[in-house]
Amino acid sequence: MINGPVIVGAGPSGLAVGAGLKQQGVPFVILERANCIASLWQNHTYDRLKLHLPKQFCQLPYFPFPDNFPEYPTKYQFLDYLESYARNFDINPQFNENVQSATYDETCGLWRVKTIGSTDNGFSSGEVEYICRWLVVATGENAEKVVPEFEGLEEFGGQVMHVCDYKSGETYRGKRVLVVGCGNSGMEVSLDLCHHNAIPSMVVRSSVHVLPREILGKSTFDIAVSMMKFLPLWVVDKILLAVARLVLGNIEKYGLKRPSKGPLQLKNTEGKTPVLDIGALQKIRSGEIKVVPGIKRFSLGRVELVNGENLEIDSVILATGYCSNVPSWLKENEFFCRNGIPKSSFPNGWKGKAGLYAVGFTRRGLSGASLDAIKIANDIGRIWKEETKHKQHSVTVGGCHRRCKSHC
Repeated sequence: MINGPVIVGAGPSGLAVGAGLKQQGVPFVILERANCIASLWQNHTYDRLKLHLPKQFCQLPYFPFPDNFPEYPTKYQFLDYLESYARNFDINPQFNENVQSATYDETCGLWRVKTIGSTDNGFSSGEVEYICRWLVVATGENAEKVVPEFEGLEEFGGQVMHVCDYKSGETYRGKRVLVVGCGNSGMEVSLDLCHHNAIPSMVVRSSVHVLPREILGKSTFDIAVSMMKFLPLWVVDKILLAVARLVLGNIEKYGLKRPSKGPLQLKNTEGKTPVLDIGALQKIRSGEIKVVPGIKRFSLGRVELVNGENLEIDSVILATGYCSNVPSWLKENEFFCRNGIPKSSFPNGWKGKAGLYAVGFTRRGLSGASLDAIKIANDIGRIWKEETKHKQHSVTVGGCHRRCKSHC
């Protein structure tokens, strides 16, 4: 029995809720399937990764980044920050606890969260059921890798990996690598491969927005946020696209077709993040990164593209994204969609019924997660304090009543 909420997930979102609950004086338990905090950042990101946005948009509540950190911290600096964050708020997740199911018991009005524990060696340490009044889903949008099926891939014969397992281009020197996907990960991995003298071809299956990371030395995202304070979103989109055309030129001639929706509108409606260019576009212009269309089929050492072209390749890296895993364990269908994202969009997707909350599903990165984490902690804290005050009042009244009877 947990006296307080159970938080599932010890990534940045779960830590942010935990810090807020500490501020409110509410006890809690964080369950984490891995053996560390922020396991996606720790174990499934490439070495050259930096935060795509300036640090002021990525810091968690109540605890800013150190002043000596650069504007775009590296992944290692971000991990140091998260470790300091957990220490500062004395947050101690229960690691190696893999949630199998979470069900609301209407009879008693409580959540039942069942887990299977494991040791660092991979052996099972038994099952546990946690019973709690509040359940905070903090597993986020990127809990599981997405691996599409391709005809003939089993016949390819070369190395195939998802980008979550990619660390560096060091082992790909001189190799012909097909990078499937043209989001920020696909672009950065292709750039990293170039830096290690590999020969990348990047599959662009659909349209993509590419924006300069900075405009005249200032963050493009920062500029967009400032403009949205007094301009409608569609106007900001038009300005961003005009500036991108001025700074980057016509990228469609390189095979990078822009979507019909603007970059901010697309992010808000479909969750597709624009690519913030940090050098890949220059490599595309020079031909060091070859842009190719969609895949038709694989065969031994080769890939046939939808335009009929055949490429000889040595390896395949799938930069095909991630998805939520909530539907696999949360047994409810009112708050979350089938894809594991709350049905209500930001800023209304943080609270469901019967003590159910969600954080890290805003499609607005760490800044969106932080806003929802503050709301969740304040909401639970308010209820906690009201009930604590009511209990204390009941005890006081009961005590006075007994003393009065004794005196009489």
